[in-house]
This record gives sequence, C-alpha cells and structure tokens, in this order.
Amino acid sequence: MAPVDYYKILEITKNASEADIKKAYRKLARKYHPDLNPNDKVAEKNFKEINEANEVLSNSENRKKYDTYGEHWQNAEAYEQEKKRQQEYQSSSQSTASGYSQEDFSDVFENMFGSKSSRRRTSAKFRGQDYNSELKLNLKQVYKSQKQVITVNGKNIRITIPAGVENGQIIKIKGHGGKGINNGPNGDLYIQFSIINNTKFKRDHNNLYLTVALDLYTALLGGELMVDTFDGKVKLTITPETQNSSKVKLKGKGFPIYRKEGQFGDLFITYNIKIPIKLNEKERELIKELQKQR
Repeated sequence: MAPVDYYKILEITKNASEADIKKAYRKLARKYHPDLNPNDKVAEKNFKEINEANEVLSNSENRKKYDTYGEHWQNAEAYEQEKKRQQEYQSSSQSTASGYSQEDFSDVFENMFGSKSSRRRTSAKFRGQDYNSELKLNLKQVYKSQKQVITVNGKNIRITIPAGVENGQIIKIKGHGGKGINNGPNGDLYIQFSIINNTKFKRDHNNLYLTVALDLYTALLGGELMVDTFDGKVKLTITPETQNSSKVKLKGKGFPIYRKEGQFGDLFITYNIKIPIKLNEKERELIKELQKQR
C-alpha cells in the first residue's frame, strides 16, 4: 500500500501556505460533503481523507512532523527520543573503554519500537491525534440547551450544546479524536463555535442590549410601552418626562449563563424618542401655544 500523501489529497504543493490549505480544504469539503453525496461511498471516503489531511497540515507543529516523518509523523517524539538516546550511547562509548557495542544499541532500539519478531510485544503506545472542528449556529439556537449531530472525519457524533455558548468558545469532546496507536488512548475533539447574531439584540457575554422607539407624548406624559425580550414581550411603565437615551435594566431578561441552569444576565433597554413629523395646522398651533407657555 502506497504511503498516504496529505498534500496530494488536498491537491496542493508542499510549499502551500496556511491560506492555500484552508482554501483547498473548503473547496473539497463542499465537493465531497455527505449531505451533497448521500449513499456515495467514494465521496464518503474522500471526505474522510481530506478531513484527516486538513487536521494534520493546518496545524503547524503536526505539519512539521509530517514533512519530516511522513506517514509515521505521530511517532515523531518517539523517534526523536530514540535519536537522542543513540547520541548519548555513542558519546558514552567514545569516552569510556567499555562502551555500548552496535549490538547493544540495536537491542535498545528494538526495545523501543519492536523488532520483527517481538514488535507486537514491545511496540510503544501512542495517543491519537486531536481533531478540530467549527460549528456555526445562530444566536437563537444557543438560547436553550440542545442536542445536535455533527460529522467529523466522516463519523457522526451526537453532542449536547449547553445554553449560553459564546462566539469563539471552544469545548472539548474527550476521546472523539484520532484513534490511538497500539491500543493507545484516542485523541480529543475540539469544537469552536461561530455564533451568528441575526436578531435585533446586541449581546455582551450574558447581557443583552436593545434600543426601542418611544413617542414624544408618552415620553413627556408617561404611560405604558410593550417591548420585546429574547423570549417574549413585557410591559414597561414609562415615567413622565423621560429623556432621550434613558436606560432601564430588566433583571434576569438577558442571556443564559453558561452551565448555570436557570441563571440569566440582564436586558438593558435604551429609549430613542421619536419627534413627530408631518404636523397638521392644528398640531402646529398647539405646539406654538405650548412654546409660549414655556
């Protein structure tokens, strides 16, 4: 079986930049995504391969190891440790009359990686590769906890998304990364959330902010006003002579606090007083009379 070539899988050259890798991955991911190729085993296989290639090449440290050790890049640390041991043994051999022989060193190397006759018995265990994934959601979707199925490296994973997740936040799903080598532990899956706010509310952590229009007469005389919150409407009492840009706080009407069931931030309302336009003659006379009174 030919060695895996991640550059060939992503259809890029070895001197490709990070931007080139990202662009190539997105193009191929769209092409082979399971949702666009239902029941297509070839597309499923290609989708899995490009995800694996991207996980390695998009990480600068992993890419460096891959460029040096190829398909054995996950064993890079072990190789480096063995190389260091070899140098130490050689140095010791040169400085003492009875150093390690070539046979002695061969035994050490075989104990580390396993000889042909004892590889199964002595092979070292290595932790699987960590995977990284991005999940895009809108703000309403993270107002309540929900379960969702995501596809990572061709595998469907059911996760619970706690209410209150923030844009850019990363959570770890233990054991859902790459498979370990020689019965080593699996890697982990890291999911970064991209939260799209398509509402009229502005979010700042657990607090929400909203600007509402208030007519001049209610601002002057006081009254009641129905305003939207994230989960319904509430009635506010407007005090007489309310000024433009005045703010009120609705305690507990903000966004859920992450992993604190039943706890919410606050909603801050800012009043934007609207000046009436297209006045008729009678209205103008009344305002002029009010002006004289003032």
